[in-house]
Amino acid sequence: MTLPPNVYDAEPIPESARDEIDRLLQSGDLFRYTSAQDAPVALLEAEFAKLLGAKYALAVSSCSAALFLSLKALALPRDSRVLIPGFTFAAVPSSVVHADCVPVLCEVGENYRIDLADFEARLKDNIQAVIISHMRGHTSDMDAIMALCDARNIPVIEDAAHSLGTTWHGRNIGTIGRVGCFSFQSYKLVNAGEGGILVTDDADLVARAVIMSGAYEHTWQKHKAPEGDNTGDLTAAFQKWQNKLPLYNLRLNNLSAAIIRPQLDEVPRRVRDGRANHDHVAKALNASPWLHVPEKLAPEQRAPDSIQFNTHGMTDTQIKAFAAAAQDRGIKVQVFGQSTDNARAFWNWQFMKALPDLPKTRAMLMQACDVRLPARLTQAELDVISGALTSAAHAVMGTERAFGT
Repeated sequence: MTLPPNVYDAEPIPESARDEIDRLLQSGDLFRYTSAQDAPVALLEAEFAKLLGAKYALAVSSCSAALFLSLKALALPRDSRVLIPGFTFAAVPSSVVHADCVPVLCEVGENYRIDLADFEARLKDNIQAVIISHMRGHTSDMDAIMALCDARNIPVIEDAAHSLGTTWHGRNIGTIGRVGCFSFQSYKLVNAGEGGILVTDDADLVARAVIMSGAYEHTWQKHKAPEGDNTGDLTAAFQKWQNKLPLYNLRLNNLSAAIIRPQLDEVPRRVRDGRANHDHVAKALNASPWLHVPEKLAPEQRAPDSIQFNTHGMTDTQIKAFAAAAQDRGIKVQVFGQSTDNARAFWNWQFMKALPDLPKTRAMLMQACDVRLPARLTQAELDVISGALTSAAHAVMGTERAFGT
């Protein structure tokens, strides 16, 4: 019998990273601005921008740092109201607070995507920026969101921490809004333990973000402009903002960049295998009358490394019993709204001055389940996971309702 798989370990760092890591360890050259040119962090930024099809990238200490810098680079007035989804990680409203702004939450539906009617209604409430969290890689209707925000001249930041490799109408998520922010934390598609990066086509915005990230004096000169870009826009923007912005020191180091760079070549394979794994397990779960994986939106091609599904017809007591039964079978199920102090349940963000009720989002979170599915899993391991989940649901609900009735 195949044992329950370990879904928490990341893939090994590619062997090709070792020579560069050894060189850095021998030289002690870990600070991104020590090298005269072509530091690993600068090379990572150029490679990541090219991968995404963006002009500029800035690597920083975390995706939270990228979100914070994006807001600061927009030069929003203090206490600006920033609209975010009610289903996201606590780091997102925290980054808004860190940027001296006020997070405003909107409803999210049972398919984990923004409720557009509520989103549009809240845009009228003096909103000055929007962060779209593609939470767990689920893309909301970006066509509608961009149309609503563009009509009001409201800048959109994409929190794409979970969405590297996801596309919308064939366009990379993170390149649709004014700026996109990604994560290199260990549970993401590319793993450096910690780290983040932002991408944009806006020279002025990235220049402000670079300086505030900690490019003191003239170290911004070591940031690379896109190949073939002879306009001088980036240099002019750097010169414009020299000494006019605070330094928050949120830089990425060369050792992290050396770990990340060889993994970029692995992204297409991880996306392909992660999508296949997700769809294989989703088919099995949807065959159960008590479990349901919502459909993706038509323009979206996802890059999942986990699966989310809703319980159906279960009480809160039965949902908790289902999670316990799955745990007994070796599979950890996180029920967002039923896990103690879960950082994805908005009512736990008590650092916010005013928490709305959000009944739709609350109802979704009380039944939404989350299980990791890293791309490295085999089909036999996937079958163990799906079998444990469906049998756990049957153990709790089998006497309650026969299949198909």
